[in-house]
Amino acid sequence: MTPLQFLLLVAAGVGAGLTGSIAGLASLISYPALLASGIPPVTANVTNTVALVLNSVGSVSASRPELSGQGRRLLRLSAGALLGGAAGAALLLLTPSGAFERIVPWMIAGASVALLVQRPPRDLAAAGARAHPSHRDPWWLPLATSAIAVYGGYFGAAAGVMMLALFLLVTGEGLARGNALKNLVLGLANAVAAAAFVVLTPVAWSAALPLAVGLFVGGRLGPPVVRRAPQAALRRVIAVAGLGLAAHLAVQAYG
Repeated sequence: MTPLQFLLLVAAGVGAGLTGSIAGLASLISYPALLASGIPPVTANVTNTVALVLNSVGSVSASRPELSGQGRRLLRLSAGALLGGAAGAALLLLTPSGAFERIVPWMIAGASVALLVQRPPRDLAAAGARAHPSHRDPWWLPLATSAIAVYGGYFGAAAGVMMLALFLLVTGEGLARGNALKNLVLGLANAVAAAAFVVLTPVAWSAALPLAVGLFVGGRLGPPVVRRAPQAALRRVIAVAGLGLAAHLAVQAYG
């Protein structure tokens, strides 16, 4: 890997970390950056998942105030996240490379459309606060968390979108606390999937390292951005870019 490629992957990681904090679509930047480095699709996805662990570390380390008082909730949700992440990793390892390459454009397109049609997170948080003023979680929340974690372990684009929407609507927490909860729970799903990949399949470590460094920095910067950024406009830009990427990957996969 050349020094220029190394720096480009660091920059892509920073952008992916910020994008993940704003819209839950970190893979929209990090995955194609790995493809552009010449890494095959499945290996790129595996490497991306391994690198994303540091994005979660950065985000969680910057979100400790928002996580205060959520210890019991995190214990209940962590088991579901770990099981779901492991199942998603197993599903990826069982998917033939050619099939995965054809599936990815649809997943990215679906994630982008979900981002476009989803209500703004602050609206979701307000709706959740009205519906659950006591902040008592429904019994099925760990099951729903586990289902999203399966997708997160498999590919992950928009897993953050779905998990944030879930937490905002059913916990009654505000955006900052819900986003911090999402960062930690989804980080656990990524971590167990990454551990399985490290043991069971090749990882492009020369690309994972610079990407992980950038993701850590982007993850650290993300929570303050979430608190202040004009999220609606940024989410639309990210979603439109995602649709363009999906079209490009579809042409490559089906052309």
